[in-house]
Amino acid sequence: MTKNKLMEKRMHISYRPLWVILAEREMTKKDLRELSGISTASLAKLGKGENLTTDVLLKICEALNCNINEIVETVPDDDDKKGTRNKPEEKKNAAKYKQGTQRSQSL
Repeated sequence: MTKNKLMEKRMHISYRPLWVILAEREMTKKDLRELSGISTASLAKLGKGENLTTDVLLKICEALNCNINEIVETVPDDDDKKGTRNKPEEKKNAAKYKQGTQRSQSL
């Protein structure tokens, strides 16, 4: 692969594995924030799929007793030209997770 081809391949971080873990453990984002001690700003960044420091990711790993590769994944940034980083299926999964957490909080 040429240097130009390598530069064209962009990746971004997805927190989809984290949302799966939370759903499996029937935890809310609020539960995660309280357990890990991360800020609401960091939690908002997670929800938007934005970059976080490794310190924040390590706090989450310690709270959930897992490794970093269990809460993040790298995915191709195919939608970069459209101005969105999240693929439709990621948005759909996030919406399902959000519905589930809202339902569990109301119980």
